[in-house]
Amino acid sequence: MRAVRLPHAAPERHRRARKTQNHARFCRAIRFAAFFQELAPMSSNQIPLIELHQVSKTFGKPVDERSFQGLLQRLHLARPKPVTHAVDRVDLRILRGEVVGLVGESGCGKSTLGRMVAGLLPVSSGSTSVDGKPLDSLTPQERRALRLKVQMIFQDPSSSLNPRLRVDRIVGEGALLHGLTDRKGADDYVSAQLQRAGLSPQLRQRYPHQFSGGQRQRIGIARALAVQPELLVCDESVAALDVSIQAQILNLFMDLRDELGLTYLFISHDLGVVEHLCDRVVVMYLGRVVETASVDDLFARANHPYTQALLAQIPRFDIRSTRYDAIKGEIPSPLNPPAGCHFHPRCPRAMAR
Repeated sequence: MRAVRLPHAAPERHRRARKTQNHARFCRAIRFAAFFQELAPMSSNQIPLIELHQVSKTFGKPVDERSFQGLLQRLHLARPKPVTHAVDRVDLRILRGEVVGLVGESGCGKSTLGRMVAGLLPVSSGSTSVDGKPLDSLTPQERRALRLKVQMIFQDPSSSLNPRLRVDRIVGEGALLHGLTDRKGADDYVSAQLQRAGLSPQLRQRYPHQFSGGQRQRIGIARALAVQPELLVCDESVAALDVSIQAQILNLFMDLRDELGLTYLFISHDLGVVEHLCDRVVVMYLGRVVETASVDDLFARANHPYTQALLAQIPRFDIRSTRYDAIKGEIPSPLNPPAGCHFHPRCPRAMAR
């Protein structure tokens, strides 16, 4: 019997091929649209609230080879002093009203970068601008006024609050020092800040050890709000709290953002919290920024292998996933970081030349 080709078989195959091609074009269009959408706010004329350009931070001063100490080291008569490269040529731009997440493994330089943003650590190299004004070109008085716009909330409230001071002085001392209130109105001012942070004003005469961990963190938030900042640097500010208390503090951050128009740099290793809270995410590895993207783009289509490895470790409600593959290898030492991409000793895509 002679085989007969069905007349609709070829058109069906062509239709499927065209459908696949159209789907591929659609996906490419989405990727390009997301890419240019990410570039749009960064390339606009809006002046960033704070901008760091090629900033680096090293601990331990490198020795000049032309000095006497350098000569002794070359002759192996003196031991070279180690230099820790905590942050390496990082660019960071934060616009008003943004919530920027800073994520990475422990020891990657997140807290060091946050302290440089808050002005608690000087940069070893690079430049910092606040409201488009370089800090190096300002007088100490102007620099002090601009630094009020950036405040920090630390991870451990027990160590960041003075145990010998009552709450009213902890919260009101900065406002009094900078002339935001006077001694007559200090009590009312402190009460308003405590109430804004979710604490009763009647507790202002107590010491920090008389509060729970969540309440102490609220005291730290009230202290930061007392100087009327525009940017809050939250350094693992909910990591030491219970899950229920974490949710309360995160909701408080969002309420303060809506009420006061605050901007946040949220440092965390919890990607679930970052996905819920942030607008844009910066991923760090061994002192360098490896990827920056909006939250939707990062969690949908991460580009860097390190970011993909981090996202793969997020626990999910999927019974088919019985185990998680850890990132292979050890983190290189910041005393002697690898050349090129710092992640290449652990990268599954790295190829020998």
